[in-house]
Amino acid sequence: MESFAGYSFNKAHSASFAVESYQSLFLKTYYPLEFMVAVLNNYGGFYNRKVYVSEARISGANICLPCVNQSAFNSSIQGKDIYLGFDCLLNFEGKLAHRIIAERERDGTYQSLQDFVKRTQAGLEQVIILIRIGALRFTGVGKKQLLWEAHLMMSRHKPAVAGMALFETESRKPILPPLEEDILEDYYDEMELIGFCVTGTLFDLAKSDYRGDMPARELHLHEGNIVRVVGDFVCEKFVKTKRGDLMKFGTFLDAEGRFFDTVHFPQTLTKYPLLGTGIYLIEGKVFVEYGCPSIEVIRCGKMPLKSDPRSE
Repeated sequence: MESFAGYSFNKAHSASFAVESYQSLFLKTYYPLEFMVAVLNNYGGFYNRKVYVSEARISGANICLPCVNQSAFNSSIQGKDIYLGFDCLLNFEGKLAHRIIAERERDGTYQSLQDFVKRTQAGLEQVIILIRIGALRFTGVGKKQLLWEAHLMMSRHKPAVAGMALFETESRKPILPPLEEDILEDYYDEMELIGFCVTGTLFDLAKSDYRGDMPARELHLHEGNIVRVVGDFVCEKFVKTKRGDLMKFGTFLDAEGRFFDTVHFPQTLTKYPLLGTGIYLIEGKVFVEYGCPSIEVIRCGKMPLKSDPRSE
């Protein structure tokens, strides 16, 4: 703030933003869950949606995947439960999302996969998205079994029986052997369909259990020391030195979901570049400026992730 005082905005501009800042800080302090839901539904903000979901979780929220019997089109809150909306699903039809909600409000909650398909007339591709993301978990049936049922029930080659309503009976469900479930499959489904892990975090996919020398909240205690930390990449900012060389500032989340910042000078950045999304092992020297710790990076690199069991 002191360095900014020499070229700050005019009074009216500053006062307007000060009012908005104080209002936002008040809401974030006393209504943190509602505030984060509002941020998610605003489709804005500086960070990726996973950051706001992480912040809500740290504030005490129980983050719930989309559910055909609970979710609205946008994210919604019920006590401490935050239900992600259908709007967060990639390649999911908006018209179907609104139809699911309207039908539920008109005739009550869905009772089964068959009941859901009959009432919403959802196509197979869209039903598969909902099953993979866990939106039909109210049935108590595993994803793989639901996928089998959906394919058999909705196959275009299945002959129709004259005089009978489609999906009239549930007595023809296939009898399947026990199907193995792996939580890693859920994580990869969430990353593909939402863009990030919701049930867990990217740390749960790391092959190594190593999480660094200390959490981000303790960095300020190690000023001047060289430390090793592990972080989930959030974003980066490109800047140039006085000589015109490229350097970066990085922002990461640690395993507790707390922020820490990094500084990557030109020589280090050339040898150890930031390569986008992933878990990074970072080694560097801690420095504190205006009470905020950062890490001057000496070296860094992506940590390997566990593979999707379905690709093996």
